[in-house]
Amino acid sequence: MKKVCLTFSVFFLMFGLMAQTKFSVDKAHSSINFKVKHNGISFVNGSFNSFEGFVEGDLNSLENARVEFTVDAGSIDTRVEPRDKHLRSADFFDVVKYPEMRFKSTGIEKTGDKKFKLNGLLTVKDVTKAVAFDVQYGGKIVGGNGKEVIGFTAKNGINRFDYNVAYDPDSKAIAKDVDLVLYMEFVAN
Repeated sequence: MKKVCLTFSVFFLMFGLMAQTKFSVDKAHSSINFKVKHNGISFVNGSFNSFEGFVEGDLNSLENARVEFTVDAGSIDTRVEPRDKHLRSADFFDVVKYPEMRFKSTGIEKTGDKKFKLNGLLTVKDVTKAVAFDVQYGGKIVGGNGKEVIGFTAKNGINRFDYNVAYDPDSKAIAKDVDLVLYMEFVAN
């Protein structure tokens, strides 16, 4: 009987480990985007062009997955170089002192069919705060290289003042609220 229990234990442990898959972000098919209201009448859009990240877990139980990201703050791109240079300065992201922004998941909740709430800690500059992204799971395919590929869209809004990005403290030209949208594809390692 002990041999049977041991055999089943080893089988379930191996099956559980095989079900755990790590997927790394496919930078060629992913983007981290933001928009912020300007002068109260329109929006400025931008993105961060350099980032790393992964999802690790069982695709049949995304609630137990782990997600981590690192973003190069200096890779900010609004398609206007003088503005980007200003955004990299101490007035905004101070990328010399704080070169990276980080996200680390603390939990995932299923909220509907292929919909999730991704909870985690977002670090910008010297501030770390709890945030929650609304996530839509796009599904899974086998890519051209024969590896599994998964896709997600994640949305959130943050108050830039919460992260000491406090230029224009009256928000007359630049709104305090920043909308984030991430379009992500991840490839199995």
